[in-house]
Amino acid sequence: MNAPSAWLVDNRALLPREGAALDVASGSGRHAIWLAERGFRTTAIDRDADAIARLADVAITRALSINALVVDLENGKPFLTPGTFDLIVVVHYLHRPLFPALVSALHPGGVLVYETFTRAQAARGKPTNPAFLLEPGELVTLVAPLAVVAAREGDFDNRSVASVVAVKR
Repeated sequence: MNAPSAWLVDNRALLPREGAALDVASGSGRHAIWLAERGFRTTAIDRDADAIARLADVAITRALSINALVVDLENGKPFLTPGTFDLIVVVHYLHRPLFPALVSALHPGGVLVYETFTRAQAARGKPTNPAFLLEPGELVTLVAPLAVVAAREGDFDNRSVASVVAVKR
């Protein structure tokens, strides 16, 4: 199992201490597991049914509070209930139409931790599709109207990324 994102771990003091968490495009669930180990009631969503099944097995084996669900985030069907989560984590995934639903799904005071690739990543390798790459300064605008409490953009851990921690006021 890969370690969670350094951005998430390094900003743990900005996270709520408990509550309901969502790991978006969770893949193998490295963030969902990290959150559940810290006491969050965690939902992990991804379109990869095999990855979700493996994560569900890990959750059962380790007695972690993870609800692992197969969800296609890009089919346009609503799947997030407004005001449901205290924390949402998204790492290395970008689907711009999803941002309003993410903002809506946070409780007041809820936190969004988001990190994904910028256009500069294409020079390093994958991804190269512009649909999956942020323009300079774009992430801060996408998370509006949330209040950004931490942000960075540039080369970190051999990747070109933009990262924010933002709070719903």
